[in-house]
Amino acid sequence: MENADMIKRDISWLSFNHRVLQEAGNEQVPLYERIKFLAIYSSNLDEFYRVRVASLRSFKDLKKKDRRKLDLEVKPKKELKEIRRMVQEQQEAFGKIFRKGILPELERHGIHLARDTDFTETQQEFARNYFFEKIYPLTKALFLGPDEEAPFLKNRGLYFVAELEENGQLAVIDIPSEELPRFITLPSGNGKHYITFLDDIIRSNLGELLDRPYQGVYSVKLSRDAELYIDDEYSGDLLDKLKKSLDKRNIGLPTRFLYDATMPEDLLKRLRGLFDLSKDDLIPGARYHNFNDFFGFPNPTGDPALHDSPLPPLPHPQLEGLDKILPFLKEQDAMLHFPYQKYDYVPRLIEEAASDPEVAAIKITLYRVASRSAIVESLLKARRNGKQVTAFIEAKARFDEESNLFWGEQLEKAGAHVFYSYPGIKVHTKLLLIQRKEEGGLKNYAYLGT
Repeated sequence: MENADMIKRDISWLSFNHRVLQEAGNEQVPLYERIKFLAIYSSNLDEFYRVRVASLRSFKDLKKKDRRKLDLEVKPKKELKEIRRMVQEQQEAFGKIFRKGILPELERHGIHLARDTDFTETQQEFARNYFFEKIYPLTKALFLGPDEEAPFLKNRGLYFVAELEENGQLAVIDIPSEELPRFITLPSGNGKHYITFLDDIIRSNLGELLDRPYQGVYSVKLSRDAELYIDDEYSGDLLDKLKKSLDKRNIGLPTRFLYDATMPEDLLKRLRGLFDLSKDDLIPGARYHNFNDFFGFPNPTGDPALHDSPLPPLPHPQLEGLDKILPFLKEQDAMLHFPYQKYDYVPRLIEEAASDPEVAAIKITLYRVASRSAIVESLLKARRNGKQVTAFIEAKARFDEESNLFWGEQLEKAGAHVFYSYPGIKVHTKLLLIQRKEEGGLKNYAYLGT
């Protein structure tokens, strides 16, 4: 591949995410699926900044001689500049799709996304009651004078920054979007449905919260470096290093500071100093951030035409309807094709093995373990039934590390043999081995998945 024209990894990824954004702008796609594509794009970009941009910046901060030792054909400063240019272009396209494509189409179906300035008297009264009953106990305003220290901004948290009229003070207000729904349905009528952001409920009652005059209020969001920095995977206890690195994830260095582009320049400059942000951290946005919350955007009409038609996975022609799978596998193999065919045959097989008195051992690899895992519950059941259980758990599966480690500990407590990550690689493959006592000795039943 020497001298071949290659597209840089991160530039290529941004092009992929742009393709996701194009689906949001595709009028042939059902409306709520287009909204979902906006959410996917936003969620993808957030992770990109937390992982890839963070890594490039760390690489940029290395001395040139150390970069040369790594022998990577990466020019981080140039790539970061290109990333910034591409992201700004895509953000502009995102805003245009949302304002000129999604919002008018929602209104055509009688769904109105209302700002606080649009509230009717009845809606304002509803917003006031909602604010004091639900929001007020969960949020507070932190007031800052010109020389006061900045508060810690949570990773991916949403905040308002308000400029107060007295003595150059600021107020930082937490938007409790993790505790409350991001979208609230307002009193509606005449065949119209009104929905508002949690943000706008707070805006409409900001005077009550601040209890003093203010000049302007702007939304901000900070993303932090989510990469796990482990100096040497090959020496010492890798699992212990992973756990210590996980503890630092939510207090990592800033990688992206999204701010309302209508924010005055002098206020932005002050925030930059207050939160120790570089120029590269600053990304202008619109009035609202965290569009991945649109995964939960309500459809008050109930109109199924606004969504894709359901595509349930197909039953396997031979496995469907069987009381037990192991006797079938004793006679022949079965090929499963996901996501087109049902996956539940796999957890069913493990549950069957856990209960089968003739099964002696179950061995498995686990890459991403859900917070509620039927497979791990079956493995724990197998241990209670006296079976040998061996599990290899990939502790480096990004953003699932904590769940994986938790379930690994539960399996260890139950007496299972648990092994964790190998240095330098991630084990993605899905492997399962069931050893069953049959005539002539142990017989192996295996599941192999890519």
